[in-house]
Amino acid sequence: MNNRVTVWDPLVRLFHWLLVAVFAVAWLSAEEWQQVHEWAGYTLMGLIVFRLLWGLVGSRYARFRQFVRPPATTIAYLKDLRRGRERRHLGHNPAGAAMIIALLGGLALLTTSGWLSTLELGRAADWLKESHELMANLLLTLVVLHVGGVLLASYRHRENLIRAMVNGKKRMPEQDDID
Repeated sequence: MNNRVTVWDPLVRLFHWLLVAVFAVAWLSAEEWQQVHEWAGYTLMGLIVFRLLWGLVGSRYARFRQFVRPPATTIAYLKDLRRGRERRHLGHNPAGAAMIIALLGGLALLTTSGWLSTLELGRAADWLKESHELMANLLLTLVVLHVGGVLLASYRHRENLIRAMVNGKKRMPEQDDID
């Protein structure tokens, strides 16, 4: 284990796996167990607020300023990925960073539309319920893309990123890697 470095701090990892679990509960309880569904939504809201704060003041690789890149950098990374010559990033790569922003933004819209639909005014608004369901389906699509990206990056860089999100450790950076 001497050739490993801690990248994901315990709070990032706990946030990630709680988010997975609570999103699954919210998805599975939709239209079946309304109270469970609503509490899962409130928990998701709390997790989002925590991650936004931790992205500002958390550990190095948790901070947004460390991994969020301009669109041109993300597009260049995706072009390199398509050509099979993307560089390994110790933290999030630009595509992963864009996915994090998309997931957090989508979750914020999802939980806000869900909360609004519980209010007196929102209960009568069919468009609000429809937009909530649409956001849930779009988020599920993003989750599938996220998992696919993690598997692809794990394969391409010969590094188990799922295990890294469990134990927090990744392989030490090599000469061509981006820290």
